[in-house]
Amino acid sequence: MNRISHRGVVETIEGDRIEVRFTQTSACAACHVAGHCSAAESREKVVSVIDRSAARSHAVGDEVTVAMTADNGRRAVVLAFVLPFVLMVSALSLCLWLTRREDVAALAGVGSLAPYYFILYLCRGRLARRFAFVIEE
Repeated sequence: MNRISHRGVVETIEGDRIEVRFTQTSACAACHVAGHCSAAESREKVVSVIDRSAARSHAVGDEVTVAMTADNGRRAVVLAFVLPFVLMVSALSLCLWLTRREDVAALAGVGSLAPYYFILYLCRGRLARRFAFVIEE
């Protein structure tokens, strides 16, 4: 269980880049009453896989399994949700303590996210290499 994997279909192949479409379902989507429950959710996702050998051995329409290590999945959750939450709450608390004004503190909390996500944007190439999916054979 140290890998996160999804079955998908090769959608496009451009050079050494393969785009794979798969349906991501919530954990409760497999439940026998999921069709009657509004909590069951599924979405289609497209991921890019950079792999020269896989691009030569697969064709559009092939069914493949894309995978990522569970550690990378956890790191992605930390970068996308945990760190921004901690940053926002810290900025909000500090500003509220300094100014005693809730409106200013709220703006500071939300405003603190702009530089964080801008830095993530600048690091997108490095992050894309680190959080890359691979095609399992």
